[in-house]
Amino acid sequence: MTGYEVNFDGLVGPTHHYAGLSYGNEASTNNHSQVSNPHLAARQGLEKMKALADMGFKQGVFAPQERPHVATLRKIGFSGTDQDVINQAMKVAPQLLSSLSSASSMWAANSCTVSPSADSQDGRVHFTVANLNNNFHRAIEHHTTGKLLAAMFPDDNFFTHHDALPDVALFGDEGAANHNRLGGAYDKQSVQMFVYGRQYINGKSSPQKYPARQTLEACQAISRLHQLDEENILFAQQHPDVIDQGVFHNDVIAVSNQQVLFHYEQAFLYQDKVLKQLSQKMRNLGERLINIEVPANRISIQDVVQSYLFNSQIL
Repeated sequence: MTGYEVNFDGLVGPTHHYAGLSYGNEASTNNHSQVSNPHLAARQGLEKMKALADMGFKQGVFAPQERPHVATLRKIGFSGTDQDVINQAMKVAPQLLSSLSSASSMWAANSCTVSPSADSQDGRVHFTVANLNNNFHRAIEHHTTGKLLAAMFPDDNFFTHHDALPDVALFGDEGAANHNRLGGAYDKQSVQMFVYGRQYINGKSSPQKYPARQTLEACQAISRLHQLDEENILFAQQHPDVIDQGVFHNDVIAVSNQQVLFHYEQAFLYQDKVLKQLSQKMRNLGERLINIEVPANRISIQDVVQSYLFNSQIL
């Protein structure tokens, strides 16, 4: 059977709003208190999914999660009927209610990290749901996301599901937004490139202004859980300077598909070394890296962040 890739999008939920909840995400901050249109956003998302399906791509969808998340409101001291809980939170803690009404699970790239069966030693597809512990409004997602993934991929002969990593800063994990897979055919062994923002143990370089959400320790843990071949793994640090300029995830500054890596000149720390290692690992598998680097003198990092040029999809 020929292997193939399936694209999944998250459907925008009815409580989608611009609350500026994501510190370090300048788009989130700059759009704070703008008027949202969840109905239109959901339609636009569905139209994008249908466009890919009409082009012949295999397309799936993640349903929105329950919001407001009343169960969490109860955990932090609100009581009564569900309506009572929401009314109390609106009166005394509207910012908490906003966080627990966020439709952020629509960002499917943060749902989990996936390794295909061609890369794992046991020949199964591995999922590790992201703990998203950097932000309160996102840290509540993984319990439902894990159940959703297990329901969508239930056969343990083919799929292995891992719980979220320990919910501490050392293992901060933001999912596939910091993960690339580079190689040839989807059913052939490829190189998995994990991008991290900070190394907690014996780390030297880290951003000074904004948080580094993905840690090296989390990337290493996922590679072990997914039973990946050490020869076909690359750990690369995102440049701390660009994180401090609003590049909160790798997918804001780089995107890949099969042999192609499309990225900014300052995407990675020690970038020349990273690209040489990646190219060599791909050659070891009989593949050639197609490296497309956008120079800083052609586009500023501010324009990269504002335009989301790289936060895109290569078809």
